[in-house]
Amino acid sequence: MRKSTTRIRRTVIAALSALTVGTMLAACGSGTPGESAGGDGAAGGASTVQFWHRTFTPTENEWYADIVKKFNASQDKIKVVGTEVPADAWDQKMKSAQAAGKAPDVYTHSGPIQDAVNAGQLHELNGIVPDDALGEIIDSARAVSAIGDKFYAYPLLLEPQTVLFWNKDLLDGAGVDSTNGPQTWDELLAACAKIKPTLADGQYCISPASDAVTFAWSTHGQQYNFSGHTALNGAWTKPDINNDGYKNLMLSYKKLWDEGYMAKQALGAYVEGTDFGQEKVAFKVSGSWMMSEIGSDFKELLPKTGIGAFPNAADSSGRGATTLGNFKWVVDAKSKNAQAAGEFLAWAIAGDPANLVPFFVNTQFTKVPVRMSVQDAVAGDQAAADAPWSSVITNDIAPTAIPEPTFPWDVSLAVGTAMESVMKGASSVDDAISTADQAIQTVIDRDGLPAKAPKN
Repeated sequence: MRKSTTRIRRTVIAALSALTVGTMLAACGSGTPGESAGGDGAAGGASTVQFWHRTFTPTENEWYADIVKKFNASQDKIKVVGTEVPADAWDQKMKSAQAAGKAPDVYTHSGPIQDAVNAGQLHELNGIVPDDALGEIIDSARAVSAIGDKFYAYPLLLEPQTVLFWNKDLLDGAGVDSTNGPQTWDELLAACAKIKPTLADGQYCISPASDAVTFAWSTHGQQYNFSGHTALNGAWTKPDINNDGYKNLMLSYKKLWDEGYMAKQALGAYVEGTDFGQEKVAFKVSGSWMMSEIGSDFKELLPKTGIGAFPNAADSSGRGATTLGNFKWVVDAKSKNAQAAGEFLAWAIAGDPANLVPFFVNTQFTKVPVRMSVQDAVAGDQAAADAPWSSVITNDIAPTAIPEPTFPWDVSLAVGTAMESVMKGASSVDDAISTADQAIQTVIDRDGLPAKAPKN
């Protein structure tokens, strides 16, 4: 039986992609129901800080437990109580804690922070986390952790959500360059035309995103790559998808579908690598985390796995094509021990790089640190030499990736629905965009989005 990593990762990412739920969770902390935020103090007069995180992979869970133990052992003024919450129970438990007014002091957070900040649910980190630590956050991570000059979250990592993997043997067998992989959509389609005749029954050229929900959360980078912007205009007063960029993106996926380069029924979830590991596809599109799964569950495939940036539109002008996911720590606005919470956060993920090196090494260099000092420390680890994909993820993909949008999930879902309907031939591209335009305008009017548009 394979390890539980795949199942856990699928559960976690499914939770991350359900941004409607995620937005609600952003409003919550986590703490033991029945216990107030910050607790009542620990033995010996120490302040108690409640810290919750979702269940991740076993390696990540071990790091979370260890960092709490190390912090508690490092001093005697603050006692951190760590709680691992199963991903499928996170929503219910978090909402219960919030409704009872018993949110935690520190908790993990995915997705945009804008709505939670607007609702006054996140504590400003300026003042409880040292300014020099906040200043270390690289620009691409600052975009998901600060609003203006105020920080409300400290990222643990960045994670490209759209990475192209390829089976070198299958590409070589078709006479396709397996060293670099396709750089543009035209090259990808040409490669598939050569690869398809060489495949056995049940094998396909590529396994990409193929449903509305996955398109909705994974393709923001591709939308920007094709059009130079995402789904709303800058003032958030109207949709901005009725243009050649969005049309060409949708028609590119339709080409994969119509030519039989992808399976009509998904061979596996976007967030997992089983279909690639079983060599059912020559190319697989997933997040950078998939390399960790290959290394753990399909070790024999690791030497013949290529990895690179997702192909660009013909006129992308250097824009990246991946969405840059992230995971952050936040302090609850109602924490009774905000200063202690800030000290724990600062020590664990904003302090000594040595605290973070095991996290990135043990997750097999598939995630990007948000501080250069940590990037350098991770790159200097002896195991880095055996993980050549690390530099591809950190240096070739992440720097041009597009941060997750801060507008509501319903906007993204409208675009994802249009992409799926065009790809599968259920609607013409013009009809699909017209339907999406109407749905997005409804969200704009319903939620008063112009007043919430980012000022920076």
